[in-house]
Amino acid sequence: MEIKLRRKARFNAALRYTLLTVVGLIMVYPLVWLIGASFKTNAEMFSSPGFWPSNPTIQGYIDGWQTSTAYTFGRFFMNSLWIIIPKTIGTAISCTLVAYGFARFEFPGKKILFASVIATLLLPNVVTRIPQYLLFRDLGWLNTFLPLWVPSALAGDAFFVFMVIQFLRAIPRDMEEAARVDGANTLQTLIFIVVPMLMPALISVCLFQFMWTMNDFLGPLIYLSSVDKYPVSLALKLSIDTTEAFAWNQILAMSVLALAPSLAVFFMAQKYFIEGISTGGVKG
Repeated sequence: MEIKLRRKARFNAALRYTLLTVVGLIMVYPLVWLIGASFKTNAEMFSSPGFWPSNPTIQGYIDGWQTSTAYTFGRFFMNSLWIIIPKTIGTAISCTLVAYGFARFEFPGKKILFASVIATLLLPNVVTRIPQYLLFRDLGWLNTFLPLWVPSALAGDAFFVFMVIQFLRAIPRDMEEAARVDGANTLQTLIFIVVPMLMPALISVCLFQFMWTMNDFLGPLIYLSSVDKYPVSLALKLSIDTTEAFAWNQILAMSVLALAPSLAVFFMAQKYFIEGISTGGVKG
């Protein structure tokens, strides 16, 4: 009887792992095909549906890097970083300050303000696009990176505020109270006591913001009009001209390079990312 139970358990485990492997391969195959197709010629891409190129070539990477503009793809990568780094840092700092205020202090109108933050979280982005555009136009910020930086630096991303609040609610206040007894003020308590415990959540916030900003197409399209300020997302669109003869191998090659930073950052921070997501949902 025990042998039968062991065999059944092994069979069930093998079946689960087989099913997970098949589903995983189905999910990963488009990415694998993208990488393989980037080493094909344009003609082979449409003649061979497989992902493995018969005659691998890096010409797509060479030609795609040069682009059809006066700038190389490196310029667009630098523009993306120039948008991502201040936006990510501003998001982490501002959301931590706002979330700490909501999670740890009582003040008049707290419930109304928190409800307003949640309301902005529920609003579709398309609803706020026109008012934001008119505001930034009147401020003279069009064709600059400021419309992409400032809202995040002022805790404009309600999702991240809510996420950090949920994480803070799962952290006991004992160490904060001990620090105040020892003479630490509120800012010192936040920086030296709370922030180290918030690192998994902050890494998750930075990772989300990094990937979302790297993939953002509509924001830069609305606010940036000069090609020399375009990020990678808009540079990929430049590769698709108005003719029918698209150099798809170049487009896919640059798409692989555009995906590489997000994938690298995700796998490097995967441990903290999963910890931040799981811990933030324990209590709330």
